[in-house]
Amino acid sequence: MTKKAPSKTEAKTDTKSKKNKEVLSLPEISEADISVLNRLYDVVQSRKGTDPSVSHSARLLSRGTYKIAQKFGEEAVECLIEAVAGRKDLLIGESADVLYHLIVLWVDAGITPDQVWTELQRREGTSGIAEKAARSKTTKSVKE
Repeated sequence: MTKKAPSKTEAKTDTKSKKNKEVLSLPEISEADISVLNRLYDVVQSRKGTDPSVSHSARLLSRGTYKIAQKFGEEAVECLIEAVAGRKDLLIGESADVLYHLIVLWVDAGITPDQVWTELQRREGTSGIAEKAARSKTTKSVKE
């Protein structure tokens, strides 16, 4: 018995369902991925208080929280622009810029990657809707 090739409509539907499955299932973060961010954090941390003329991280940190946050915001907007434009190659580069500037912000604020990883782990397996609702209750009780 020979197998019939799928029609264009069937092939298109199959491709769409594969794409949807890819979008819905997030890959696990490997230790190698996390270690890259941890190493970057260590480098930025080591630049704190050093000569701003020889290190971009030192220069950002010397300019203060406002400027660091401003730069992070600029990079986030650039990332969004590339996402909306559908330019994946540029989105990758802008995403790396966002992560770098977020790490500079963490160093400035005295936040460690482990604190963020722990928070992400705490949220793992929790519905985003449930997590947000729990956050709203906590925020309300803190304000009262």
